[in-house]
Amino acid sequence: MTGVKELAYVVYEASSLSDWEHFGVDLLGMQLADKTADTLALRTDEKPHRWLIRRGPADDLAVSGYEVESDTALDEIVERLTAAGVEVTEGDAALAASRKVDRVAVTADPMGNRLELVTGFADADEPFHSDVLLGGFVTGAGGAGHQVLLAQGVARETYLEFYRGLLGFRISDTIVEEVEPGVVADLIFLRCNPRHHSVAFGDMPHPKRTHHFMVEVTDIRDVGTAYDRCMAAGQPFEMTLGMHPNDHMFSFYVRTPSGFSVEYGWGGLLVDEETWQIGTLDRLHSWGHQPPEVVAGLLAAASGEDGR
Repeated sequence: MTGVKELAYVVYEASSLSDWEHFGVDLLGMQLADKTADTLALRTDEKPHRWLIRRGPADDLAVSGYEVESDTALDEIVERLTAAGVEVTEGDAALAASRKVDRVAVTADPMGNRLELVTGFADADEPFHSDVLLGGFVTGAGGAGHQVLLAQGVARETYLEFYRGLLGFRISDTIVEEVEPGVVADLIFLRCNPRHHSVAFGDMPHPKRTHHFMVEVTDIRDVGTAYDRCMAAGQPFEMTLGMHPNDHMFSFYVRTPSGFSVEYGWGGLLVDEETWQIGTLDRLHSWGHQPPEVVAGLLAAASGEDGR
């Protein structure tokens, strides 16, 4: 089946662009591509942007942009969506120009998340440069990274029919874990290229549409130096260093200025389509990924500073 080939870009609505510029450029190592009074464009590779931040009150995901191989492939996907009763509109020239693409078709998933299906995502005029990274970001055939979104109470079979049946995603695996008494995290991970997943969905308590976006670096040292920069800047952490059992990502989670998180990682698994088997795992983390307050308590106990 013809489907999308990568997560090309994301658009977030944010209340503080200055905080986002500091977070993305100074702490994470992205490159500022463009800035106006109401927008930021951030680069992680040869593309003109991977993250677009626009001023607004939502502090949440606004758009997921997925690239399609060709106009013919996009036409096929649009035909499938339309036949299934999903509304699709053709974006105008102004929208395509703002996204740096040849063509854009706009639709929404069953949770109401806006999707832009695009062709011809251009390269930037200048090479990517970061003032702080030792290496670079992992993109290429794997796209911008991955995101984990909230199912918002929509049945799994409903959103799988959209993402798998209409957009051509493939299931990598699921994780089901009781994270605390009576609270179960149940996530399913979907891929559209060799990256273990480009999007995942879960039913769990969370105030945003998005739980996190993952950016991956080529040099493991950049995970450590970004961790130190975020720590020194007082940027709130969601989880400290650790590793996942399914995509093998070594990473930490830091809060964005909008309240959802960025997973900053290295060493993500690439799927071999010939040998991969779908499985169900019973834990979200192989090791680590502790809440910062738990780590602080353990360190205090180890040093004797907790009064014991």
